[in-house]
Amino acid sequence: MTLTPGCPESARPDDAAADIERLALKLLARREHSRLELVRKLRARGYQRGDVDSVLDRLEREGALDASRFVEHYAAERAAKGFGPLRLRAELREKGLAEDLIDRQLSDMQDVWSDALAKAHERRFRGSVPADRSALAKQARFLEQRGFPTESILRFLRFDD
Repeated sequence: MTLTPGCPESARPDDAAADIERLALKLLARREHSRLELVRKLRARGYQRGDVDSVLDRLEREGALDASRFVEHYAAERAAKGFGPLRLRAELREKGLAEDLIDRQLSDMQDVWSDALAKAHERRFRGSVPADRSALAKQARFLEQRGFPTESILRFLRFDD
């Protein structure tokens, strides 16, 4: 086999595994990642799927890569930025996380959502109460796009119609 410097696909298996692990740990040191995110990033750099999977399996066994820790950090960070449970569920699914893990985390955060909704509204609308149906619709659309359930939005905006 001819080795091409700097080309992951032509590297020896032991070298490739060490390179994959080094890069994966470097990415994980910056922030938590889901397994799917790491697979995509490593594959984009030209590493073979089998090599990537074996390294990530080992990192999971060793605890460096942990889906539940990722879900917990990601959900807390996004909720603090004013995103709701519906948006978070979609984002976590997109990152390849198991539905039961997502359900458990979002359920554990039930008491967070009303505060997150209020903070998102305050940041965007500076606490202004909708004066008419148009303003109500605008505020409701914004909060809906942020991932809050319609019932929560209407209850928060005190829509009585």
